[in-house]
Amino acid sequence: MKPTSRPSRLSLYAAGLLLAFTSASAAPDVGTGPFGVTAAAHARGARVGALFAADRRDRLRGGHFCTASVVHSPHRNLIVTAAHCLGGKPRELVFVPGYRDGEAPYGVWKVGRRFLSEAWEERRDEDSDVAFLEVGDRGGEGVEDVVGGNRFATDTAAGATAVTVTAYLNSREEPVSCTNRPRLLSHTQQRIECPGLSGGSSGSPWVDGDGAVVGVLGGHDNGGASADASYSVVLGVRAAGLYQEAERGSALN
Repeated sequence: MKPTSRPSRLSLYAAGLLLAFTSASAAPDVGTGPFGVTAAAHARGARVGALFAADRRDRLRGGHFCTASVVHSPHRNLIVTAAHCLGGKPRELVFVPGYRDGEAPYGVWKVGRRFLSEAWEERRDEDSDVAFLEVGDRGGEGVEDVVGGNRFATDTAAGATAVTVTAYLNSREEPVSCTNRPRLLSHTQQRIECPGLSGGSSGSPWVDGDGAVVGVLGGHDNGGASADASYSVVLGVRAAGLYQEAERGSALN
């Protein structure tokens, strides 16, 4: 899990909060601000949300612990997060897309089945730190029907384009975002420099300019030992296979 910020980083973070990223509510969660600045995400994008224990559904404020986002799927019911977000957490979870200030503008969605790779479950392999969650319907609609979903893209070149990371920090009741260009740490891990992405940012999507999720905050050191540098698995064959497994599994609902 990402650490909390140290005082030296908080000053950078506070300065970043003076800036805002803008995008249409129905558009992908992609920022347009200066690179490498973390700011309050004032845009009303709803494809990114926060995870809560199910017993917090009626008292959301202060209860979120990780970030997740809706990804496009045939059955319109999948979200993606970091696998390490699920370790030790209650079996019953809910997802709140577009969460802000204790409110659930797009509803509270019950999380069902979890899809994690064998490599993660057996040995906590950091190159497999991705998980998909099935979200139950509400009134006959899937979560993607309500807020839309970003394409889950594998085998893209890390750093080819800038990405926007949107996150729910444990210390805040609204999302923050940062746009920067990632770079490879290794052939299986990628890194991005964004100040102040501390606890709660795990699971945050890295969304490119085409509205595709090309990373999920996690991987190396559970997403990073520093709040100023974050990591993601390079989404390749393993991630593609897990997504296909989740597609098949969610069809059985």
